[in-house]
Amino acid sequence: MQIDTNAPVTARDSILIHAPLERVWALQANIEQWTQWQPNISRAVLEGELKAGSVFRWKAQGLAITSTLQVVDPCRQIGWTGVSLGMKAIHLWHFEATPEGTRVTVEESLSGWFTRLLAWFDRTFLTKSMASSLALLKAQAEKST
Repeated sequence: MQIDTNAPVTARDSILIHAPLERVWALQANIEQWTQWQPNISRAVLEGELKAGSVFRWKAQGLAITSTLQVVDPCRQIGWTGVSLGMKAIHLWHFEATPEGTRVTVEESLSGWFTRLLAWFDRTFLTKSMASSLALLKAQAEKST
């Protein structure tokens, strides 16, 4: 799975989390628990098992999103496609154990008319959102270290 590098908005970021890979993976892969540590997510419901092809419905920053898991490779990567009002997303998370903890890399592409509108107001909105998501994941994973 790859993001759409030709999409009007793309971003990529990485962070080192001082926590074991299994803990970091468990936080990100437990979709229905996102609301407990990500304040901008008000709802997250996985329909079925955590596997490619399963759908999850969530609400982030007021937007209702329907996503389909495209890849689930435990402790290595999780990725999905999603649609919302005027947007199509491809979102991919990579996890790698390091001597210091876990390196998490995330990349995303957004296309659609609403994406273009958001980018017109703030070209860096996706970059900022991604950095915030990584910081929240880091804080939560390191909290119980």
